[in-house]
Amino acid sequence: MRLFRDNGLTIVLMLLFAGSIMGHWLAGWRVQTEEAMRHGQEALSLGAYALSPEFLSSVFENWESEFLQMSAYVLLTAILVQKGSAESKDPDEPPRDAELETQALKPNAPGILRWGSFWRALYARSLGLALALLFLASFVIHWTQSAHAAAQEAIEHGETPIGVIAYLSDAQLWFESFQNWQSEFLSTAVLVVLSIFLRQRESPESKPVAAPHGQTGA
Repeated sequence: MRLFRDNGLTIVLMLLFAGSIMGHWLAGWRVQTEEAMRHGQEALSLGAYALSPEFLSSVFENWESEFLQMSAYVLLTAILVQKGSAESKDPDEPPRDAELETQALKPNAPGILRWGSFWRALYARSLGLALALLFLASFVIHWTQSAHAAAQEAIEHGETPIGVIAYLSDAQLWFESFQNWQSEFLSTAVLVVLSIFLRQRESPESKPVAAPHGQTGA
């Protein structure tokens, strides 16, 4: 089927995402239900749990770290190099995106490149900007929903909840964030280094199997 042949990577990844978030939702609801029963509280329905601060906070806590990883990866690989890595540009090659005004005249070049220098500059950085904005949006939702969850827990324990703005300096928020951020940066660094010496046949994220270790870029 041509549709799957041309879009199989996106289709499979989105199916894996759908299955994973469904499992996250159902497992989280089960944990929340058991916790409520232990404290003699009324458990949330499955639908109500999907909109609860606990669930939304956990979802966007993970999305936040993933978008941070991808935005940092895209932006840093535009500036820095790792000799021999498939994940790096070759420092000995001329700039790929020089003279965009001339390249905009090529057949099938994106039309936005012909709208003027401002739009060329914006489009030339649009992937990094989009990922950075997705990171910021995910962080804000994680922060606010985590603050609401902490406030609910404080009320249940007869304590005074802190406000959303004050929660921005709470150690719990940064504990949740940093525990994910460190793993994302480590996994990216490991991929960059392993791609110097190891191969994955036919993957665009790997150098050709017979390529020398010193070759930079896939």
